[in-house]
Amino acid sequence: MAREVIVSPITAGIIGSALLVFLLFLGMPIAFVMLLVGFLGIGYLTSIGAALPVVAKTVYETASYYPFTIIPLFILMGGFAGNAGITRELYETFDKWFRRLPGGLAIATIAACAFFAALSGSSVAASAAMGTIAIPEMRRFNYSPRLAVGAVAAGGTLSFLIPPSLGFVVYGMLTEQSIGKLFISGIIPGILLSFSFIAIIVWKVKMDPSLAPSNPEEVSFKEKVWTLSGIWETMVVFFIVMGGIYLGFINPTEAGAIGASALLVIILLKRKLTLKNLSTSLFEAVRISVLVLFLVAGANVFSYFLALSTIPMAVSSWMTDLQVSRYVILAIIILIYMMLGCFLDAISMMVLTMPVIFPLIKTLGFDPIWFGVVCVMMMEAGLITPPVGLNVYTIAGVAQDVPMQTIFRGAAPFLISMLAVVILITLFPKMVLFLPSMMGR
Repeated sequence: MAREVIVSPITAGIIGSALLVFLLFLGMPIAFVMLLVGFLGIGYLTSIGAALPVVAKTVYETASYYPFTIIPLFILMGGFAGNAGITRELYETFDKWFRRLPGGLAIATIAACAFFAALSGSSVAASAAMGTIAIPEMRRFNYSPRLAVGAVAAGGTLSFLIPPSLGFVVYGMLTEQSIGKLFISGIIPGILLSFSFIAIIVWKVKMDPSLAPSNPEEVSFKEKVWTLSGIWETMVVFFIVMGGIYLGFINPTEAGAIGASALLVIILLKRKLTLKNLSTSLFEAVRISVLVLFLVAGANVFSYFLALSTIPMAVSSWMTDLQVSRYVILAIIILIYMMLGCFLDAISMMVLTMPVIFPLIKTLGFDPIWFGVVCVMMMEAGLITPPVGLNVYTIAGVAQDVPMQTIFRGAAPFLISMLAVVILITLFPKMVLFLPSMMGR
């Protein structure tokens, strides 16, 4: 039974949220901040005896949640793909096809990132892998450093949207939506975003040809066709994984296991498996999985505290009582995400906001699967937004002589593409929902 409290539940929720922000600014890890504040809040609104089992049960249930196994499997897929040399093969293939276009090497970078995203759910891993290959090549042909690093930073964000996406997994776990449908819903927006990135590159180079000098080297059509052999592994694994989910033959967790196994076989056939590569891939899968586990557990405990405080219901009621269109409220939510992206990483931003934002989205009548795509795209924007853009910091580690502000400036035009695609799928939500509605199960 809840004990008598001195302040109202809503006031307690506001104080708890302020404490959370304060502790974050002190540098405490967000997962443990949410666990701590959630525990203290539940203890205050009920009792410490009631709060302790909530924390213990939440952590256990998160770790034992069967779909959670999808995370290490898809991280393994990305690690195996990098070890198999698929990243370099993708880049070399698209280099041959696009090098004669304005900004051809930057376009090839976006295309390679999009295909690599079909094997890896980690945008940071994609940025690091592509940065080590594409940036030196663009420099060799005197590309502007701003265009080179901006294209890699933006292209790396595609791994957060194009399935298999870690962002969709976390969103599905937090909102109890079908991870399979979320994966499929990201395909068309991912393609649209890739083409919009390419359009930005072409436009920038047309406006200022000095950004990307033309490459005089000719490539025969026969050679172009021959290089397509460099993408067969990606296409086979993608169609096995996403095709199996779409047709209803396998669930996302099984798809992750099949994809990781297929890529392991490819590495063995290519004789590129070493003990170091295997241990690195396994370690990265465990590290990211444990990180996400505690983030989701912390978010669930904090969500329970907010539910007791009645803040989500109060916010939803207040927003729905406003005499404005629901799209105005959606625009406010997107603006909030843009501002949060300046200070939080993508996953942290998602787990922190879902307890309040998701009930509001349902109240406004937006489709949860559709909003999952919008949410993930705004998380993508946070990856290249100053001052905490993780992809930008990753590129800075690869191109150490390029100033951080140059990378942020190079990535800035691609934010326009993200907002344009968000507006497009808001006007035409069927772009997102068509494929999921046709799924086998």
